[in-house]
Amino acid sequence: MANEPKKPDFSNVQGGSQSSAPPPAPKADFSNVQSGVESTAPTAKSGAQTYTVVKGDSLSKIAKHFYGSANRWKRIFEANRDQLDDPDLIKPGQVLKIPTDND
Repeated sequence: MANEPKKPDFSNVQGGSQSSAPPPAPKADFSNVQSGVESTAPTAKSGAQTYTVVKGDSLSKIAKHFYGSANRWKRIFEANRDQLDDPDLIKPGQVLKIPTDND
């Protein structure tokens, strides 16, 4: 036993590690966020709506959709005289004002 090699003594070694990386950023707190929609665009009349013309549309087809009667196309035409000279010449992409039934 006198010639046995001495075993290393690790009894005073302490574990642990260090990093030079920055600490993680705190997570964003969205608990007080509220939703809502606002517009600064003027409206023609309260309750007025618009419709964007698509290929194949006509004023009578649009009137049928909004009023239930194709014969009411003149209401839409009159409300859009500022951009329409001929009721048969509407173009895809045009945004038309659609008067409400009580206008």
